[in-house]
Amino acid sequence: MNQLKQFFEPFAILKSRSILLLIVVQVIIALVVWQLTCGALIPTPTKVFQKMMSILGSSEFYDDFIASVSLIAQGMFISIAIALVLAYLSLIPFFRPLVEFVVKCRYLTLTGLIFLFTLLSSDGHALKIYLLIFGIVPFFLTSLLSVIDGISRQEIELCKTLRMNNWQTLLEVVIRGRLDQAFDVMRQNFAIAWMMITAVEAQSMSEGGLGTQLIKYNKYIDLSGVFAVLIIIFIVGVLCDFLLGKMRIWLFPYAKLQSIR
Repeated sequence: MNQLKQFFEPFAILKSRSILLLIVVQVIIALVVWQLTCGALIPTPTKVFQKMMSILGSSEFYDDFIASVSLIAQGMFISIAIALVLAYLSLIPFFRPLVEFVVKCRYLTLTGLIFLFTLLSSDGHALKIYLLIFGIVPFFLTSLLSVIDGISRQEIELCKTLRMNNWQTLLEVVIRGRLDQAFDVMRQNFAIAWMMITAVEAQSMSEGGLGTQLIKYNKYIDLSGVFAVLIIIFIVGVLCDFLLGKMRIWLFPYAKLQSIR
């Protein structure tokens, strides 16, 4: 009874076995509700699972999966490099207006800019990379600036007492001192990039990708295929987030001490 009570108490610390049990129960409830509420058009969990097994058994899926992963890796790498450089340059007054403009670009929609990016792109692959960069960098940069703004004045004053100049302070406090938080920001914004992947791949289907499969199933109104691909995308995204979280702890062991669960 006490263990059941902990499930509904704020700040309660659960054992790994209890968390696993809670997840399994909630998944079962969700599947039962799905099974009972689906109508004539919405496929049942059984049909979606069968379609998923069929998709995972085809070689075409793995070609599309590799295409999507390679695209997201390239787009993330370039976006992270641009966002980090802009975030560090934001501490230099000359570059602050440029950085603020890039941050405000998160309010722009891609719909009206696709034609412009098409003109600037040499091929379909470049177009998708440009769209990913434009969609990721403003949000990534916004989060990085929040990390920088959270730096206390005492840390900067401490560097001055150690006779460090401004560039040395930038290196020690902002770049090295917040590297773990920058990695965590990258992990959080990976979800945005992964969510965008299907929409970006829809602009150029020549290289394939999970987005191409999703569009194909939508075109032929194969809802079981649509649901199956969406679930696969969801599972892969959650798995990547888990691996990035473990990698952060491995690269920055002290970061685990700063988090309260």
